[in-house]
Amino acid sequence: MLGGIFPTIGAGAHAAGPAVILAFALSGAVSLCVALCYAEFASMVPVAGSAYTYAYATLGEIVAWTIGWDLILEYGLSLAPTASSWSDYLQHLLASIGVTLPVWAQTAAVQHGQIDVVAALSVVAITIVVTIGIRESSNVNAWLVAFQIVTMLVFIAATLHAVHGVNLKPFAPFGWNGILSSTALVFFAYIGFDTVTVASEEAHDPERNVPIGIIAALVIGTLLYIALTVCTVAVMPFAKLSDGAAMLDALGAATTNHAAYWVVALGGLAGNTTVMLTSLLGQVRIFYVMSRDRLLPPQVARIHPRFRTPARMTMVTGGIVTILAAVLPLTELLKLVNIGTLAAFAIVCLGVLVLRFIEPDAPRPFRAPLVWIFSILGAGSCIYLIFGLELPTWLRFGIWFLVGIVAYAVYGYRKSKLRSLM
Repeated sequence: MLGGIFPTIGAGAHAAGPAVILAFALSGAVSLCVALCYAEFASMVPVAGSAYTYAYATLGEIVAWTIGWDLILEYGLSLAPTASSWSDYLQHLLASIGVTLPVWAQTAAVQHGQIDVVAALSVVAITIVVTIGIRESSNVNAWLVAFQIVTMLVFIAATLHAVHGVNLKPFAPFGWNGILSSTALVFFAYIGFDTVTVASEEAHDPERNVPIGIIAALVIGTLLYIALTVCTVAVMPFAKLSDGAAMLDALGAATTNHAAYWVVALGGLAGNTTVMLTSLLGQVRIFYVMSRDRLLPPQVARIHPRFRTPARMTMVTGGIVTILAAVLPLTELLKLVNIGTLAAFAIVCLGVLVLRFIEPDAPRPFRAPLVWIFSILGAGSCIYLIFGLELPTWLRFGIWFLVGIVAYAVYGYRKSKLRSLM
């Protein structure tokens, strides 16, 4: 989850000003409601496939398809905004040693004849790694998380002396609409909390320990995010921050310590890299299980004889995201990812409530506490945040949803494994 902070502070600040601090707190609260519902779902169906599999096993094919189609935006397109941030961090790092890319290759602005070459190349590199095959290691992940936390603490220590209250005024220059838009943007930083829920059935005393794990992860993450955001927007005027590397902008304004600058820059690169890797790996799994259920053609899940990975679909996904990362600005990418994620999370929250009615006696190693409150708050908050996104994002999502309906009608409905058993 932690890597999601790097692409979001600057974009969130440009939407809400210093009130981006409040936006992170609100996003954390929404995530908590969703996570508790997610945990109950995961405990009922503890297998790969995320919310798609949970819905398929409990709510039926159509709901599962809708969630799976939305999750493609969450997992697949998550590579693009993190690649944009990765590019920003690398370019800041290169600039510190006097290396600057040509103007046409620095950022995604096709209307001005510019593309983000570094972002595109980073997606290509991640796609190659995942295609060839990568074994996830908890030890490697633990070290990367530890390194990210160290870099975040270094950043806070190096900028705390430069925090000035004057940079926090006015706190909400764009009013509540700005805060709402910012909350919908920075929600990206919390994507990943659902990994805690996957181990519900394996936990000792899940009724007690799962909610403790979820709450602890989100509280610690939220407090860390708020501290990082305060030390960013209170160091320099928010309008001067870049979208993808705001922390480095603030660090550069606060200190001339090159060692600290490099540590934080490398932390940003590491954080974005882990998000990109896990996002593409997650997307491959979603495609695989949807194809296994015959909602997508079998070619989607075809395993490469040498690499033993779904190489074809990995490369297709990587190719599409490479183009998006090259031509779309980071903020637009965040909006597109978040609208799909929020839609899927809203369905999960409502699904948990529905299952309490239609399958009240189903085994639930973990039961969400106060489900009436958390499920309704979670679903309602996700839907409300979706309304904080602009019309162009709605139109893109609408087109994506219509494509999904057509794909399901033309192929999934007729070929699905569930229908063949009827």
